[in-house]
Amino acid sequence: MTAVGIDAIEIWSGKLKLDLPNTFAPVKGDDPEKYTKGLGLEDSSFPDTYEDIVTMGANAAKQLMDRKGLKPSDIGRIDVATESAFDHSKPVSTYIAGCLEQVYDGDFRHANKGERKFACVAGTQSIDDAYNWIKAGRNRGRAALVVATDTALYARGDPGEATQGAGAVAMLITEEPSIVELSTEQGYGSMDETDFLKPNQQFPSVDGKRSMQVYLARMREALEDFESVAWDTHPEDFEYIPFHTPFPGMVRKAGLLGFRHMIRDTEIEDELEPEIGRQPRETDFESREAFEEAIRAHMDELKRTDRYQSWYADTIAPTLELSRRVGNWYTGSVHIARASALRHAAANGTDLVGQKLLVGSYGSGAQAEIHAETVRDGWKEEIEGLNIDDQLESRYDLTWSEYELVHDVHEYDKETDIDVEEFTQPSGEFVFTGWGRMNERRYDYVE
Repeated sequence: MTAVGIDAIEIWSGKLKLDLPNTFAPVKGDDPEKYTKGLGLEDSSFPDTYEDIVTMGANAAKQLMDRKGLKPSDIGRIDVATESAFDHSKPVSTYIAGCLEQVYDGDFRHANKGERKFACVAGTQSIDDAYNWIKAGRNRGRAALVVATDTALYARGDPGEATQGAGAVAMLITEEPSIVELSTEQGYGSMDETDFLKPNQQFPSVDGKRSMQVYLARMREALEDFESVAWDTHPEDFEYIPFHTPFPGMVRKAGLLGFRHMIRDTEIEDELEPEIGRQPRETDFESREAFEEAIRAHMDELKRTDRYQSWYADTIAPTLELSRRVGNWYTGSVHIARASALRHAAANGTDLVGQKLLVGSYGSGAQAEIHAETVRDGWKEEIEGLNIDDQLESRYDLTWSEYELVHDVHEYDKETDIDVEEFTQPSGEFVFTGWGRMNERRYDYVE
């Protein structure tokens, strides 16, 4: 059977940086460790005044096409995943295609274009759509371009403000891919929830405590569903487990939940029994409340064991290295986590060929998806071609007053002619240049 998966990845970060411990924390009157240790974040990336979801997505896509030597006729579909769209009709994919057509011979006239929305899980759903399109034989030998691009802004003063971020991840989905092959098996956990939503508004309404509960519940359901069609998972099955990462502190909880689930009735649970006992079983309790209290107490002990901490350090922590430096990219976050893990492996000389990843995607509202990926022969060359380190090092470090101005520039409801000069000089990239006659956004390529 022909393998289908991710052949190339490119990342484009917003070109501004907000330093959380040194700039954000002092203004808020907080201990810097609230962010560095509690949330697990160091910096947030922001778009400069000439950047938005189109420029970041188009720049990531151009880097990918250039590195792979592609032309528009090689692409049969362009799917953009975003929850930051500014148009309720015209998809972001058309804007990105229009940008790319400025710099390449030919056009995307015969490519199917669309926009996916299901909060942060939409990037993975777009990969699923591309996978199905290729597996169905409808691609005519062409590849699919998937772009996850978002500006994750919160209202100033909102509890989620520290988790903001902006950037794009472009991925090429092909037959016989270089990086990872996607599993046919998938697991889902989905319910109608109001944990995080934006009803006709740019900034989210969030029930923080509920959002955490829903994230964990849907992930557990998706893992159980995956196992029902794949196999009973075990912690040693996977080299890395990238999760959707709104902030690394949230993944710490998901990692512990997943580990507890996977070790149940295994030799690992047997080995840990003398230290912390066996996991509580619901049938041993008279009420659900008593069982849940026992589970919480057991997990508190489990997370302190050397066995768990070693597994977490090897399997989860490497997926968070980039997220700590860029914040939440919504639809791109889980794909940042995958790239982070692969970068870690390349830097440490790890042989990943044939090894498996377990990818946990999530979107508020709410749905989780679990699938497995098998690492392919060309993964290292592709990952070593990323220039994200250079991008992050060259970001402009915002002062607090500059951050407030940039935030205003990117608020849809504020006056769009705020007189703020750009902080960085665009070069070899697409930029936002203003509005057209029908209030459409206009873009140009700057040499």
